[in-house]
Amino acid sequence: MKISIIKILSLLTLLSIQGIAQNTLTVDDICSKKELRAKGTSGFNAMKDRIHYTNIKDTNGVQTIVKYDLKTGRKVAVLVSGENVKVEGKTIDLSDYTFSLDETKLLLKTDVQYIYRRSMTASNFVYDFKTGKTTELSKAGKQMFATFSPKGNKVAFVRDNNLFIKDLDSNIETQVTFDGKNNEIKNGWADWVYEEEFGKADYFEWNADGSKLAFVRFDESRVKEYSFDTYNNHLYPDKVTFKYPKAGEDNSILTVHIYDILSSKIVTVDIGKETDIYIPRIKWTSDIYTLSLQRLNRLQNKVELLYANASDGVSKVILTDESKTYVDITDDLTFLPNNKGFIWSSEKDNYNHLYYYDNTGKLINQITKGNWDVISFYGYDESIKTLYYVSTEQGQINRDVYSIKLDGSSKKRLSLLQGTSGATFSAGFKFYVSSYSNANTPPVYELHSADGKLIKVLEDNTLLKNKLKEYPVSTKEFFTFKNTDGVELNGWMMKPQRFDASKKYPVYMFAYNGPGSNKCNNEWAGFEFWWHSLLNQEGYIVVCVDGRGTFGRGTAFKNSTYLQLGKLETLDQIDAAKYIGSLPFVDKSRIGFMGWSYGGYMASLLITKGAEYFKAAIAVAPVSNWKFYDNIYTERFLRKPQDNKSGYEDNSPVNFTKNIKGKFLLVHGSGDDNVHYQNSMELANELIKNNIPFDFMTYPNKNHGISGGLTRIHLYTKMLKFIKENL
Repeated sequence: MKISIIKILSLLTLLSIQGIAQNTLTVDDICSKKELRAKGTSGFNAMKDRIHYTNIKDTNGVQTIVKYDLKTGRKVAVLVSGENVKVEGKTIDLSDYTFSLDETKLLLKTDVQYIYRRSMTASNFVYDFKTGKTTELSKAGKQMFATFSPKGNKVAFVRDNNLFIKDLDSNIETQVTFDGKNNEIKNGWADWVYEEEFGKADYFEWNADGSKLAFVRFDESRVKEYSFDTYNNHLYPDKVTFKYPKAGEDNSILTVHIYDILSSKIVTVDIGKETDIYIPRIKWTSDIYTLSLQRLNRLQNKVELLYANASDGVSKVILTDESKTYVDITDDLTFLPNNKGFIWSSEKDNYNHLYYYDNTGKLINQITKGNWDVISFYGYDESIKTLYYVSTEQGQINRDVYSIKLDGSSKKRLSLLQGTSGATFSAGFKFYVSSYSNANTPPVYELHSADGKLIKVLEDNTLLKNKLKEYPVSTKEFFTFKNTDGVELNGWMMKPQRFDASKKYPVYMFAYNGPGSNKCNNEWAGFEFWWHSLLNQEGYIVVCVDGRGTFGRGTAFKNSTYLQLGKLETLDQIDAAKYIGSLPFVDKSRIGFMGWSYGGYMASLLITKGAEYFKAAIAVAPVSNWKFYDNIYTERFLRKPQDNKSGYEDNSPVNFTKNIKGKFLLVHGSGDDNVHYQNSMELANELIKNNIPFDFMTYPNKNHGISGGLTRIHLYTKMLKFIKENL
């Protein structure tokens, strides 16, 4: 009997060990296995009748757009089957569809080819529900930003840097502008730096009745060019050349125009005599004859809201918002119906809040108040005088959805679980799709009525939750500590799965820490969660800290790094390393740091200025000197190089390479249009000049994301090898 028990226990132990071995995470797993990725609700579309929604279904390779009842979630009808959406015998993909406002047509986007982060060309097709016919939008070449007019009878788009309008009734295509030219003139399409830093690529907009089309013209002719080679197995490399204004350099000169559909005439809007400015947003007011535009000065510390008359282009300033540092541009501006004023967000009371103004720019009331930030504004329901937004009211690491009346009364928290919540509202604000996750729970998507009542769970990621049980993953634990200046900072830690407090572990720190960003959020981190769990599996503690300059803690905290990017952030990460190193289960002689983009900049600073505290660092696509980066982003925080020399040089890694004592891995994609390969080349030059050994990996033709094919597997395998050898 004793022998049998011993044999059974031995067998159970063996099975346990084998089970663990089978579930060991690998780089290939986290990069390739779709079952480790959270599912979303792509294809969901709430209809204008406010009682139905549509979604894409794929059955045995046949796509359908299905109509459902919003309240019950039951299938009502199949609106269209892919088998019936054909042009010249070719079946058109339904995956990317947009309804016209009257829901009589669909715009189908296919053959998408990205240019930069937010711009792309595509072949567009229009499906007409009344006739059942599908037509190609244009046979003259791919289009960009195809957009239905409000009545659904026209589509505006950009092609070859010019603006076009297709009349769907007459099948006539009208060219609106004629001067578009590559790397010189762009009509309705932003230049590179606007697209990247103002988060918008399409710069044209229909008015409410579709009688006018406003657009911005970008004259790039004086902007300097940046080029890089691409390697495609040709005898000579191909070259990519585009306009990229670096810090202190000339920008595009902008003009704003309004095209009248009936007369075909173009009115130029008066935006002032100063040309060294930005026009980050244009938007029609609730009056079809009044266009609003936001005018931002070069220093980016003063934004003006202008109203322009569509008939003659005459404009006037309605509101001015200024800051001692900088102002952020958002899409929060919302016009109330019938010219009853507008809603505007501002940080003027040290936190980002919502304000209600009348149509002359007179403040009626501040809607939200408190020592917390509004993170996102979803919109306004005129019928019940209610706004919807997301804020940090439940703590800086959390995000919650709220409703509030226009006068600031009757505030209600709609999301009830601690973590990160968001919402996508239907037309009319009668329903919304909520998203919820926390640091250790994958996203759940649900359909709610506007008062928060649950109607249906759309996706709960049960399969992913089950996968979490199959792998040895760790939980993310949040903590706070005070830096040398007495400022409390947020952080989180993930410990090895078989953590033993009597042992001392090496630590892998990572952060982004750029202005207005966050990594210490109570939300599901997707790929990063699995990567950090893999490092836990290999015996490393993983730590992340949000230093000064990050978001959700008020303007003073966010803007504390103004004019001195990198200084306070570096001190905070060094203080974090000191704090982590003081813990009894940490080997303070084996602390490393990894970062990407701004985080790569941080990694480069920490292995140089923080050489006493970091044994190794990995910098992926880092900025090595801010003079190499674009002017909108850089000058927002540092001003021009000629106006703030010390701000640029005192915290540029290229100037401190001789301080390096630890191991350093530098990684960059040669086709990075954002943080140019030049940054790493200049950093490498200085490392070599000071005879500092380092590892370097170039990914040919890869952009800032360094992905595609097996690239991510190669990159993370290399990083894992570097960590295991040097940390």
